[in-house]
Amino acid sequence: MDILTKLKKRTGETDEDLLAVLLDDAKNAILSRRFPFGDYPVNASGETVIEDRYVDLQYRIAVDLYNKQGAEGQTVHKENGIDRTFQNAWISEQLLSEVIPYCGVTT
Repeated sequence: MDILTKLKKRTGETDEDLLAVLLDDAKNAILSRRFPFGDYPVNASGETVIEDRYVDLQYRIAVDLYNKQGAEGQTVHKENGIDRTFQNAWISEQLLSEVIPYCGVTT
C-alpha cells in the first residue's frame, strides 16, 4: 500500500491534494532535520527524496499535521475539561527526534 493510500484510509480524507501537501510538508521537515546544512539527496529526475527508513515517519508526521489543522499555532487549549497542549506549534518534537542529523566533512 502506498503512503498516500495509507494516509487516506487513516484520516478518512478524500482531498488528495491536501494529503499530498501534508506528505510534502512532512518530507521537507524530515529533510531539514536530517540535512541541517542543506544538500538534500535527489533522485535521477532531480526530485528531493527521503531515505526509505523515514517513509513511515513521513506518514506519521503527515497524520500529526492533519490532526492539528485549525490549531497549528495552539500551545494550550482548555475547554469543558479537555486540555490540549502541543510541544511544538507545527510538528511534535517527539516525531522529529527520530531523525538523525547527517553532516559530513569536506576537505
